[in-house]
Amino acid sequence: MWEARTLFDRRLQKHRYELRWLYMELYDNGSMFTELCDRMEQFYLERDAKLRDRDHVREAEAEAGSAWYKGNDLLGMMLYVDNFAGTLKGVEERLDYIQKCNVNVLHLMPFLKTEKGKSDGGYAVSDFRRVNDELGTMEDLAHLANTCHENGINVCMDFVMNHTSECHEWARRARAGEGEYMSRYFFYENETIPRQFEQTVPQVFPTTAPGNFTWLPQIGHYVMTTFYPYQWDLNYRNPRVFNEMMYNFLYLANQGIDIFRIDAVPYIWKELGTPCRNLRQVHTIVRMMRMIAEIVCPGILLLGEVVMEPEKVAPYFGTIEKPECHMLYNVTTMATTWHTVATRDVRLLKKQLDTICALPKDYVFLNYLRCHDDIGWGLDYDFLARQGFEECAHKQYLKAYFLGKAGNSSSRGELYNDDPVTGDARFCGTTASMCGIEAAERRLREGCPKEETEIAQAISLDVMLHAYMFFLSGIPILYSGDEVAQKNDYSYREDPWKMDDSRYIHRGRMDWEAVERLKDADSTESRVFYTLARLEEIRRTSKVFVTNADVWTVETGDDSVLGIGRCFEGEKVVGLFNFCENDKTAWISETDGMYEDLLSGERMQMVNVKLPAYGFRYLQRCAC
Repeated sequence: MWEARTLFDRRLQKHRYELRWLYMELYDNGSMFTELCDRMEQFYLERDAKLRDRDHVREAEAEAGSAWYKGNDLLGMMLYVDNFAGTLKGVEERLDYIQKCNVNVLHLMPFLKTEKGKSDGGYAVSDFRRVNDELGTMEDLAHLANTCHENGINVCMDFVMNHTSECHEWARRARAGEGEYMSRYFFYENETIPRQFEQTVPQVFPTTAPGNFTWLPQIGHYVMTTFYPYQWDLNYRNPRVFNEMMYNFLYLANQGIDIFRIDAVPYIWKELGTPCRNLRQVHTIVRMMRMIAEIVCPGILLLGEVVMEPEKVAPYFGTIEKPECHMLYNVTTMATTWHTVATRDVRLLKKQLDTICALPKDYVFLNYLRCHDDIGWGLDYDFLARQGFEECAHKQYLKAYFLGKAGNSSSRGELYNDDPVTGDARFCGTTASMCGIEAAERRLREGCPKEETEIAQAISLDVMLHAYMFFLSGIPILYSGDEVAQKNDYSYREDPWKMDDSRYIHRGRMDWEAVERLKDADSTESRVFYTLARLEEIRRTSKVFVTNADVWTVETGDDSVLGIGRCFEGEKVVGLFNFCENDKTAWISETDGMYEDLLSGERMQMVNVKLPAYGFRYLQRCAC
């Protein structure tokens, strides 16, 4: 115990001056800061010995410049516990399949206590220290995390900091008129201040949840609700809110969580007269959270969800001297990737990748094709306008394309938050369905004479997109089911709790019958799964895929073909990706030797490289 306290004191002393300075700047409350430090020590002493040992190893690796999350051996998968295996215990029983997928970062989508019908997919938490009853218990979570660690798997969870459910104890007591708990939210007895906020604060869901405030007639007050009326924004001007949320964070860390995805980071500080996004106090809070983690549980990581273009995302990494998030989602690149699919034009994607490649190598992004959420078309329309794409018309085209109604598209899915006034709409669908696999298989069942060609082309697009994602700098993340080309699930329309939210079309139950079809080498599932497995092996065994490699885009002479180069310690690989359904040529000439295709083994000169429809190549420069 004495050694443990000494280690805690050493870590605390390393950060105490800055932590106290930031805390007092924000709150000017010395007694609350003292309480925070005391509780941090308590959580540290309660931390399991195995987790402390894990912390110690990772802390030493980071100090030596080899942080565990910056290699080339991580592959993530996000899944809903109930859809994947029913319960947390069920997930543990399916870890063999997780390992078969080469996954070693398991992102469990929201599983904390929510109220049915008012959960927003789990993002309206009513108890931060309780698992939803139907999924299991906190003991089950800790057991799963321990088993994952024993099998080399890291566990990630969502930490919803911006708001609580209206059913949270704090909200219930606030609704009962207790001033202490009302001060943990934003309450106003008339519409004067809410109206002032509305003048500068954008709406997140203008069609399904318009406005940023909800009137509570039972107590005669407005409460701030940026997202949905049942999600009450927390007031981080109150130090009690910050302290208590940090205690929840540390409690969950002590259950064995390795990575915390901080939901809706830019929103967590509110200031009248501003958009209430990306304010400087947000960075102060995230910086303090980072230091608290490094003092109590330095083996864990902070993953920021910042849905913005790369230039605005990057500040959430902090600086080398004062880091904030360890990792960030590459959100805009995901949306731009699907724009590229619809237009067969890589110019915007190349521009955004150039921006990312120019950022410091220490910045680690998580890359993904699809996730639990919808796809919004927050693209760089100033750039697109110069390429001939008019914003309103292009948004209409994207809607039509992914519904399978324009651009020679076989995509299938549904719109989300379709706004008839602005014409804006987001899109929902699985990767396989958006790539045309669902439509092609349906035509096969209907006896279409070209079905085999259509299925092959849809599979090629699906695989090429994954190959491109694996090639990007950072950590690739699969959405559960994508590895077996799982298609849209339309059964949500029959569920009264889900039928109004089209995002459930890609949140369907795991298709274990599809997994069984992996035994058939000719099945769609096998053709996708085992190609991805080969790509995962290449990435894992080739040092050129480490996050701090040199990465750049390669000019290909064709707007349908994306080229990316990677180089590390003399090893060089060039990836070429054809976003068109026609055969293409990458008009390039690399004169530094012969290259080998890492999938086919073919050796060639990299001169005017041929690419089949939706084809790709990983070309590695030969050693001699």
